[in-house]
Amino acid sequence: MRALVVGVEAVLVEVGTAAEAAALHAEVLRRRAAGELGPVRDVVPAARTVLLDGVRDPGALAARITGWRVPPLAEEEGPLVTVPVRYDGPDLADVARLWRVAERDVAEVVGSVVYRVAFCGFAPGFGYLTGLPERFHPPRRATPRTAVPAGSLALAGEYAGVYPRSSPGGWQLIGTTDAVLWDPLREPAALFAPGTRVRFEEAGA
Repeated sequence: MRALVVGVEAVLVEVGTAAEAAALHAEVLRRRAAGELGPVRDVVPAARTVLLDGVRDPGALAARITGWRVPPLAEEEGPLVTVPVRYDGPDLADVARLWRVAERDVAEVVGSVVYRVAFCGFAPGFGYLTGLPERFHPPRRATPRTAVPAGSLALAGEYAGVYPRSSPGGWQLIGTTDAVLWDPLREPAALFAPGTRVRFEEAGA
């Protein structure tokens, strides 16, 4: 783990894996809630980093963080959101062939995992979900689509995600949901937040 001062009030902590980043993010939130960090305005996780912004003394905090022992996340830690999905995506057959399963079994593979939102980005409400076993990591499409429909459940590499609005995208589309991922009139606006656990349930099952 390496902590870098990257601004007048910012510390960027680098780790080796997505799981370590998720565990560090949770530890930072726990310590901030306990009043151990002093003022920290924002905590922003990413694939292999956690950014702390609004820090009074970033140099001192960076030195302290490098001495932390960060426990791994417990599987049951974090709120759980269940999302109903219709497995009707245009790439469903390709993903089934890649996984060497029947199309009808893709729902079982996807639904057997409890995912975790590692970080958010790309579009408001889009969460990068980890947890799919490595043998089920599909590649991105060779040619991205110019428009992916809102509510599309998609896979790419180690991540799963749901498009909150129509946008370009190169992920493999395997299903759709009516869940509203982003609603600025809702509190919180995003259905997925870093640390949230997510389970996909076949609609009508």
